[in-house]
Amino acid sequence: MARAVSHLSVGLDIGTSKIALCIGTLQDGVPTILGMSRSPSAGIRKGVVSEIEETISALSFALEAAERISGTPIQSVTVGIEGAHITTTRSKGVVAVNRPNSEISPEDSYRAIEAARAVALPPNQEILHVLPKLFSVDGLEGVKDPAGMVGIRLEVDTFIIGASTAALRNLTRAVSSAGLQVDDLVFGPLATANAVIDKPQRENGVMLVDFGAATTSLIVFEEGDVIHANVLPIGSSHITNDIAIGLRTNLDMAERIKQEYGYALSADITDKEVIDLADIDPSEETTTSRKYVCEIIEARLGEVFSMIRDELRIIGKDGMLPAGVVFTGGGARLAGLADAAKDMLQLPAEIGTPFGTISGMVDALDDPLYATSVGLMMTGLTHPHGHGPRPTMPLTSFDQHINGVFDKAKGFLKNLLP
Repeated sequence: MARAVSHLSVGLDIGTSKIALCIGTLQDGVPTILGMSRSPSAGIRKGVVSEIEETISALSFALEAAERISGTPIQSVTVGIEGAHITTTRSKGVVAVNRPNSEISPEDSYRAIEAARAVALPPNQEILHVLPKLFSVDGLEGVKDPAGMVGIRLEVDTFIIGASTAALRNLTRAVSSAGLQVDDLVFGPLATANAVIDKPQRENGVMLVDFGAATTSLIVFEEGDVIHANVLPIGSSHITNDIAIGLRTNLDMAERIKQEYGYALSADITDKEVIDLADIDPSEETTTSRKYVCEIIEARLGEVFSMIRDELRIIGKDGMLPAGVVFTGGGARLAGLADAAKDMLQLPAEIGTPFGTISGMVDALDDPLYATSVGLMMTGLTHPHGHGPRPTMPLTSFDQHINGVFDKAKGFLKNLLP
């Protein structure tokens, strides 16, 4: 029998190849995982809903599995959104402080951030997040929180993340049609960082790379702020396709070969190692060189890492992030990935796992495939929405449903810190 839990938070990560859910709550102030589930995705292409009925069906199946595992009814979710439609820009907001004593209040900060929303986005795009970086008071720059200071001119630099209106609406419709309320929509890597990137890493400079099936999403932090984000149109399924072509086999076989025999550095594999395909599928009667398979993998990884370095060059951080690169997503399961990244990116690299104290069903926490759903769950815990069913948020005001844009965006960054 399902049990009711107060302050329930559910992170829903809908990918091209999988749907992952993480159900959690707070017990004595500690995030506690009640259940985690993974099921096949459908109707998603490069992170965007392309066949809504298939997506609804896949979501319904995933929901049933998650409720069965956790023993908890699920009514609402915090949903991750990614895809090549994601855009980023910077904007500055400026307001006058009109109080007689010129003391700056949180409301003034809110107005400054609201002013920063008046930025031109590409057609059919909506603002998903407005992340304040630093404020300026009468020309005094580098102010983290201006509340209580005195001045007549308040400015704020913000980092804005936008998303396609159609992608937002179709994702929301699919989730709602599966019987779920949408608590919030969050850019996937931003939520993932909530779980796997700690305060020292954010301060020193770090890149999170979510290596998905069809896309690779990334976000860069420095001095505690987001300084860059993007979604690359390449993922781990491209490696699977390369193996299928190179070995003249089907995609299911190629995926099994990648998972069971793949390695990111072909130089570490000897010429004598052989893969007997009959061990995977008895109907197969051939063998292949494991080194050859790893050379195929390494060639595609080289392209992925080259695109990542291009992103770092855009912001002048190629080889210049002391905390390095943290990999999550299903593609991060590839053996040897971190070592290959160290070599090709010339940066420290690791596979991301949640930091801090988390209790409950933690057996799967080390699996990078669940990192985004865990991050979404933790984001939901830091932004409680109340209990029970509630209306889906208007797509034009995602960041305004909790005490205004200022509390939402500024509080989000603070809650990321341990």
